Amino acid sequence: MRWPDHAIWWHVYPLGFVGAEREAPPGGASTAHRLARLTGWLDHLVGLGCNGLALGPVFASETHGYDTVDHYRIDPRLGDEDDLRRLIDEASQRGVRVLLDGVFNHVGHGFEPLADLMAHGYDSPYRTWFHPDLRTFEGHDRLVTLNHAEPEVAAYVTDVMTHWLERGIDGWRLDAAYAVPPPFWRTVTDRVRARFPEAWFVGEVIHGDYTRLVEHTGFDSVTQYELWKAIWSSLNDRNFFELAHALDRHNTMLDTFAPQTFLGNHDVTRIASRLERKEHRQHALVILLTLGGVPSIYAGDEFGFEGIKEERVGGDDAIRPAFPERPDETPGYASAHHRLYQDLIGLRRRHPWLVRAHTTVATLTNTALSYTVGHGAERLAVVLNLDDKPATTALPTADWTCAAGEASFTADGATIPPTGWAIAEP
Repeated sequence: MRWPDHAIWWHVYPLGFVGAEREAPPGGASTAHRLARLTGWLDHLVGLGCNGLALGPVFASETHGYDTVDHYRIDPRLGDEDDLRRLIDEASQRGVRVLLDGVFNHVGHGFEPLADLMAHGYDSPYRTWFHPDLRTFEGHDRLVTLNHAEPEVAAYVTDVMTHWLERGIDGWRLDAAYAVPPPFWRTVTDRVRARFPEAWFVGEVIHGDYTRLVEHTGFDSVTQYELWKAIWSSLNDRNFFELAHALDRHNTMLDTFAPQTFLGNHDVTRIASRLERKEHRQHALVILLTLGGVPSIYAGDEFGFEGIKEERVGGDDAIRPAFPERPDETPGYASAHHRLYQDLIGLRRRHPWLVRAHTTVATLTNTALSYTVGHGAERLAVVLNLDDKPATTALPTADWTCAAGEASFTADGATIPPTGWAIAEP
């Protein structure tokens, strides 16, 4: 198994985490060395059971990090390159991999090649880096899209990615990957992988043919939004048929690649706010951590943080809050919810084969689901009950022993208490 097959990411949005200003300071303002605050959370990451730190944008930008102005410079609201390198070194000493967020579909107005074009027009050497109409990304007038048919843009992105891999990071999340032509990504990933064959690339993809994109782009993985939606929607609607359909599609993906799975990230309403019943947070976590894929935990979900994303200026603030200096100062620290995350991530770590595991449904009703996950000779069973009364489910015949949760197992099934769940080993 390659190192990404063992990865469980703790995902952080740095600008929010450290309480940075909403807008970058004017030129010449002093650097705020806030990235060091993340170092104090590395032991929490490890104690949670994770072994990867997935960072949101850290490069110089104008506001939220996705309007990049310099891919070679750390945002002064976070610190400087030395701060990032110290964080990488501290993470490495704990066996923690580091993933950076690469925004290569669009740039902010202060991006030097774009500023040069705006100043010199057709005489600018960067005129082919952008579309003639200076098209923007999804209606955001401050995000100008790069021209991915221009070879110099591919060379630039390749250089940025290798620059930071040389400085110790382990891979890239590629923002808005769905908006970039796959041949561009294939050119870049082939070039970067020639120098860094162990680097891991995950593309942000929301809709579409995930498997085809992986095959055509050279990505190792993509964000599994289909499964994310099916998890919370099936729990809210008490309709496990929706989840079962998504699991069939998920199995097909696993034939080719291991998707990045998640319950939350910096772009969506927190899972604790999305779910209508508090007890369903446990069901969601059980599903996430027993399915094939590379799981990611959005920082704060382990404490039960709430937050609703809104489509307005500042509408992401609630899902990207500032964190205390120390983990033990955080509401929800050492709570039963926090311990459940530790327990289930620990179970996941003891069964690393789950990254490639396929799911087979045994019992399926609106409110009861049982399934096995297996890879080769390895196997686990999962039983879930959304009803307010006990449920009985079938399982393939085995000497099932409860490993987590509560249920009464027999050789070929289980009885689950109201709104209960359990994981069993054969």
